[in-house]
Amino acid sequence: MSARAARVMLQGTGSDVGKSMLVAGLARAFTRRGLAVRPFKPQNMSNNAAVTADGGEIGRAQALQARACGVAPNFDMNPVLLKPESETGAQVIVHGSVFTTARARDYHALKPQLMPRVMASFERLCAAADLVIVEGAGSPAEINLRDGDIANMGFACAADVPVVLVGDIDRGGVIASLVGTLAVLTPKERAQLRGFIINKFRGDATLFLAGREAIVERTGLADLGLVPWFAGASRLPAEDASGLDTRRVSASAPIRIAVLRLPCIANFDDLDPLKAEPDVALDLIGAGDALAGDADAVILPGSKATIADLAALRANGWDIDLAAHVRRGGHVLGVCGGYQMLGHAITDPDRIEGNIDSAVGLGLLEIETRLGAHKILRQTRGTCTRSGAVVAGYEIHLGITTGAATARPMLRLDTRPDGAVSTNGRIEGCYLHGLFEQAAFRKAWLDRLRARRGLALGAQGQDWDIEVDHTLDRLADHVAASVDLDRLLSIARSAGSAQP
Repeated sequence: MSARAARVMLQGTGSDVGKSMLVAGLARAFTRRGLAVRPFKPQNMSNNAAVTADGGEIGRAQALQARACGVAPNFDMNPVLLKPESETGAQVIVHGSVFTTARARDYHALKPQLMPRVMASFERLCAAADLVIVEGAGSPAEINLRDGDIANMGFACAADVPVVLVGDIDRGGVIASLVGTLAVLTPKERAQLRGFIINKFRGDATLFLAGREAIVERTGLADLGLVPWFAGASRLPAEDASGLDTRRVSASAPIRIAVLRLPCIANFDDLDPLKAEPDVALDLIGAGDALAGDADAVILPGSKATIADLAALRANGWDIDLAAHVRRGGHVLGVCGGYQMLGHAITDPDRIEGNIDSAVGLGLLEIETRLGAHKILRQTRGTCTRSGAVVAGYEIHLGITTGAATARPMLRLDTRPDGAVSTNGRIEGCYLHGLFEQAAFRKAWLDRLRARRGLALGAQGQDWDIEVDHTLDRLADHVAASVDLDRLLSIARSAGSAQP
């Protein structure tokens, strides 16, 4: 193990306590101090993935954290990524590439084989950094998953990384969750603990002073800070789809865009730039909800299980709603898996996605898609064929799409065509994720909807990557004002020594 890098791990008392965002804020704060910082998450589970420059695949949160560090993401930052395809199974990505597909019980048996790869990635990051900030997954209190653990205490003990627990006070019971987590850990695991951070606080912080003192008294851990709720969270990519429900936007804005919240929705941060537009109301349509009749456009987002999600779309009656929307003159955009659904058929002869080898599509575009084992992973840029606006992003998909409509591509990426547009121009789709991040394309696409409503054309905002960078700076300021950074860095530098 490299002796150069300090290291510390943030583990949560549960899922969605804000670990990913805290790591991003801390990474930017320590980077601004002149340290070479790297993020690391041994195992992630998310369908919100990013593509690295060398064609690897990692969790979107780790790509954001790399951005906070001012470095390009690479697969060592997230050596194991699980992409759920069903309630009990997931695609396993190791070192950026597909390793296997496994049910939960089978994956549990795989973990001992993966630990050496996890450790190799961690050692490479440590060799190139002053500080590595590690993010756990879920909670170390899930002791039923202790055997073979590579995500939380199993990794922390193996790599001898000091651990800071993060509790979410917004959901309630934070004292019990912090104290209770210690109660179920083994003595060896407890020995890795150094401190705690309480996240997502709202209100008068002085009212919780006695609570913080009680946690210190009962755990013996250092109180590293109470972090207030960060209002800018919605401008940063969510770790997983559980955050979508709380990020629903249904304000009375003149432009209404409906998004079908598919069960295996993937790469849904494509929607973030649209949410920030002041005249756009973005409605996430969940199971059991009907598609509103006043929607100007409907977006079919990416999917990790296209054929299964197409079946779910029909089960919800959204195919009928979509047909009515198109008859009313509405627009439809499909991205990646959503684009594939718009065609006449999706075939899966090798049954990559499951036990169904073909499905009838929605028939809204003259295309058909054949799924295959080869996954396309690449960063790319190009232009929109209709507006000439620059687009940039990444592709991450299985399948090749052909058909008459592809003669009218939506985009040209690195001189090659991508996607398709209907003859009337109101239905379109493509494989490019990050489509709306470029301000000129976003304005041109929304202006077509504004024109349909007879509204004035919109002003061009800024590219989304600039907004994300500004938000990361605000997050770093927010975290630095609430967390004892000097003490945290001291803990990170104590790796391998006795508890300070």
